[in-house]
Amino acid sequence: MERRNFLKNVTLGAGSLLASPLLSNAETEQADAFAKRKKLPLHQLKKPLAIAMWDFSWILRHHRYGEFENWDKVLNELAERGYNALRLDIMPQYIAADTDGKITEEFRSFKNGWAPAKWGNDYTMSFRPREALLEFLPMCKKYGFRVALSSWFTNHGTGARGIFNEEGGALRAWTETLTFLQQHNLLDDNIIYIDLLNEYPRYFGYDWFHNQMRNRGDVANFKANNPNAFVPENLDMKVGGFNVLQTKFMHEFGNDLIQKLKARFPAYPYQMSVTYTTPLDSIDISQFGTLDYHLWFTAAADIPHWRSLGGIDQSKDNRPAFNELLKFWEDKKPEMTQWMDKAITAVANKGRLHKIPVGNTEGWGPVGWLDHPELNWNWVKEAADIAVELTKKHDNYKYICSSNFTHPQFRGIWEDVKWHRRITNRIKA
Repeated sequence: MERRNFLKNVTLGAGSLLASPLLSNAETEQADAFAKRKKLPLHQLKKPLAIAMWDFSWILRHHRYGEFENWDKVLNELAERGYNALRLDIMPQYIAADTDGKITEEFRSFKNGWAPAKWGNDYTMSFRPREALLEFLPMCKKYGFRVALSSWFTNHGTGARGIFNEEGGALRAWTETLTFLQQHNLLDDNIIYIDLLNEYPRYFGYDWFHNQMRNRGDVANFKANNPNAFVPENLDMKVGGFNVLQTKFMHEFGNDLIQKLKARFPAYPYQMSVTYTTPLDSIDISQFGTLDYHLWFTAAADIPHWRSLGGIDQSKDNRPAFNELLKFWEDKKPEMTQWMDKAITAVANKGRLHKIPVGNTEGWGPVGWLDHPELNWNWVKEAADIAVELTKKHDNYKYICSSNFTHPQFRGIWEDVKWHRRITNRIKA
């Protein structure tokens, strides 16, 4: 690939990228104009950003048969739909050297089985994360996308890598990644915030952290192995499903991670995104510069069959289950809307208490859904219409998604350009 070979052989800064053969003269002028435009920090934005969550699919489906094969094309299509920001998994666990100090340029991601993947790769493939960032982030500028740097910190079937079990692995991964971006003039005001671990403290792949949490769940064993550690007397009280010992560790780890990165790279708001399964009161956000709190209507009520339909069992007739889901949705919509209104208001109030902007990059109907001839996306779109309207009541919601499904692999919703334009216009109003 010509662009890949170019990137492989030249040490690139942002200026050299924009002057390179990667872009036409007109595109270079457009990118230069965007780069020179003063970009306000998140808390100073007058209007919210319409943000798309592009997790790790942007790189793991970047191949001959992948929906992200042509990054230029899909970014253009996302801009056409009215989005102006991206939350992007930049894979710091692969940008950084491993525990032995070795930097690896290419990784092999194995796909197990042929069940359709909602996110990530549908085929076994190879990816080159360092080259990818040098190519992709300037393209985001070209199309006017502000970027939130994020990480699910997962293995993606690549095999053993020490950094996942390394004490300090997350800190080192982010330090080396931000340094790498800084060296290539890509750590600039186009970045709106840095999301260190997805849906803290639950849904990410930093094994060292999860092992520490599990160790503190078995209090007797922890005390035996850590005789000098302070262990509170009252361990029966649980907040968010964690005992006091786990909660103390969780708060200390998160605060320490943010403080150390903020000392080295002070220009950005830091956070760990959070999901509704972790109550607001159970997370210490005193060091957060923003709060990305994920909410779905599936948390408001036990919507029947959304999990099974979001996975599609091809051996079943899924129509009766879908009809039952739609009836429930219509019958319970007022109560669920009331729940969502209260939840969004609670997030906004939490942000005001700490004087930080808030947002949501993952919502609003189900967590997972898939294309199928006997299903449709109408209720997912309606959920977004309702929730977006509720966020607009709060002026500190500074970045708002339309759904979890702003990727080209979700054809049924991706192809409805008119709907995307309508809802992104409402978000940005």
